[in-house]
Amino acid sequence: MPFTLRPDQGLDVDAESTAYLRGHVDTGDRWVLNFGPQHPATHTTLRLVLELDGERIARCTPHIGYLHSGFEKLGEHLDYNQYVTIVSRMDYLSPIHNDITWHGAVERLFDIGITPRCKAVRTILNELARIQNHLLCVGAAGLDLGAFTAFLYCFNPREKIYDIMDYVFGQRFHPDGTRVGGMMQDIPDDGVFARMVRSFLHDDLEQAVRDCEILLNRNRIFIERTRGIGHLSKEDAIAWSISGPMARASGVRRDLRKDMPYLCYQDNWDGQGAEAVKFQVPVSEGGDAYARFLVRVEEIKQSIRIIDQLIDNIPKGPMDAFVDSKVVKPPKRDVYGSIEGLIQHFELIMTNRGWKAPIGEAYGWNEGPNGEQGFYIVADGSPRPWRVKTRPACFINYSVMQKLTEGHMLADIVAILGSINIVAAELDR
Repeated sequence: MPFTLRPDQGLDVDAESTAYLRGHVDTGDRWVLNFGPQHPATHTTLRLVLELDGERIARCTPHIGYLHSGFEKLGEHLDYNQYVTIVSRMDYLSPIHNDITWHGAVERLFDIGITPRCKAVRTILNELARIQNHLLCVGAAGLDLGAFTAFLYCFNPREKIYDIMDYVFGQRFHPDGTRVGGMMQDIPDDGVFARMVRSFLHDDLEQAVRDCEILLNRNRIFIERTRGIGHLSKEDAIAWSISGPMARASGVRRDLRKDMPYLCYQDNWDGQGAEAVKFQVPVSEGGDAYARFLVRVEEIKQSIRIIDQLIDNIPKGPMDAFVDSKVVKPPKRDVYGSIEGLIQHFELIMTNRGWKAPIGEAYGWNEGPNGEQGFYIVADGSPRPWRVKTRPACFINYSVMQKLTEGHMLADIVAILGSINIVAAELDR
């Protein structure tokens, strides 16, 4: 069930900004200032065109940036496994989360049910990705306002997540670890994965979160720079389709892990009556930059709780689903030990002849670190999608930037932008 953070942990927009918004009185000439695309506080290549009345923002026109990555178009030229190398570049702060979302959508299209072992591993990796993303956002919230130590507290533990990804997949930054019906490979059955995860959570992460809270939660400078800044009401959050921590910080009690459950977030996920993982959804009524900071910190704690329930209870059995068609890669032992496995592997990887894609469409979703991320796929029966469309959380959350900033001071831009936690690759796709 959702729980609400304390009322004093978020306040309405300050009275001075409210009065300015109502009167919108010019006191002189307007100045136009380009904030970005390459600015130390944008964290990315986006651009804000600001019209200033003194140091107060009279108008903000956001531009999505200049990456021109063509992610969605590339989906038409790569097969359902190859495209995972592209989607992991969208939210590059937590790449494995994108992989899980993409292949969740593909498996809905193919009507493939993944194994309990795969569900548990994907859920653990999904929560590690959430922690990975939130740590950077929370640390940067302090860094943007001058608290460099807070950034170090949060950034250093993220290296342990990269070590975990490297151990499991052989790559640190972009693991590209999922496949249709399973994973690139099974986690090593030597207990090291579980030990690495537990050590990260309880030896490094919990202390880092405590240090960050002690440093910032009651820090007068940090609170005065974030409380009442970038206020977004519950009604506006719903009207603008905002999701994730940004919406929950405005009182919207919605989390896809609870409202549209999947993986281990749903009951009977193992087919033997297992209960869904237990966790709470933090919600605040503050709606400001400070409330968004607090919600993300609390979500890190809930992710620790979720992983603790699974890390010592990963089911045995196969990682990949058995499907009586050539869409799921064969186990390595079959590739090396049987002619049938070798042929199936060759047809899938080298020739694409193995794909028997349906003709239809599907949408797959995931509650990501910044909100709902989804992929909409239209298939024409060929080995590659006919069309791929992304529902990127950052792009939709960024759309409200103009509303959040107008009436505030120029210096508040940094706090507001950081609280949205925009990843540029989800903007100019």
